[in-house]
Amino acid sequence: MKSGLVLEGGGMRGVYTGGVLEKFLEEEIFVDYIIGVSAGACNASSYVSRQTGRNHKVTIGSVHHPDYISVKNLLLKRELFGMNLIFDEIPNRLVPFDYDSFHDATEEFVIGTTDCLTGTAVYFEKREHAKDVLAIVRASSSLPFMAKPVEFEGRLLMDGGVADPIPIRKALADGVTKPIIVLTKEKGYRKKKNSFARLMPALYRQFPGIVKSMESWYLRYNETMEFIEELETEGKALVIQPSKFYKINGMERDIEKLTELYDQGYQDAEERMEEIIKFISV
Repeated sequence: MKSGLVLEGGGMRGVYTGGVLEKFLEEEIFVDYIIGVSAGACNASSYVSRQTGRNHKVTIGSVHHPDYISVKNLLLKRELFGMNLIFDEIPNRLVPFDYDSFHDATEEFVIGTTDCLTGTAVYFEKREHAKDVLAIVRASSSLPFMAKPVEFEGRLLMDGGVADPIPIRKALADGVTKPIIVLTKEKGYRKKKNSFARLMPALYRQFPGIVKSMESWYLRYNETMEFIEELETEGKALVIQPSKFYKINGMERDIEKLTELYDQGYQDAEERMEEIIKFISV
């Protein structure tokens, strides 16, 4: 038996996952394996480092920082989110990341990224790259149009959710038998074709892989959701997702709306805690 957490991305909608993981930390529920992409990987990092309250401070607490989400950044730096702020100034100075606790944690932690040239998923494991975790999570969070590729180990990498939106199959391949999947959209959600996909060939002609992967992103996401729903119906996975519909996009800056979604994640996890414990224990 091997328990695991599979964490979807979703930009600022990831505050929902932050709320779920906050309850996990309070209850000291730690699984054998965690895999996340984009915002899911960001939230997972503070869970692995055992830092209660940190995800709330980093996202909701920082959202009104002038560099956190900025159209000016997008125009001048091709980065909607202030990546240096998020992956350097915040973890190293403003809301310190506990590197020692992160390194000492015994669970497996896998971060998904997308190779810009091939368009395929590339995964990095904590046990092999613990000292580079912030660079890898930054790559996993670098969505096309919103951020620049990150160079790491000779590859140019971008948002892990493009190649593998919800990495449940990777978790199963790694031996997870008790997957808990945390989604940031309500039940029944399906993606539509990305309206920006048609711009990809002109803006990313040097990265044919990411162009091709973005074109089929919605199909891959929807197929994965169907697979997850099958696993849930068969009792082979436990799915936690917003129990209410929230009209929040990935670039939301309204603190009240974000706090409500975060609190919903906490509440959803709290209400299902007995079920969660039983699922990973039996």
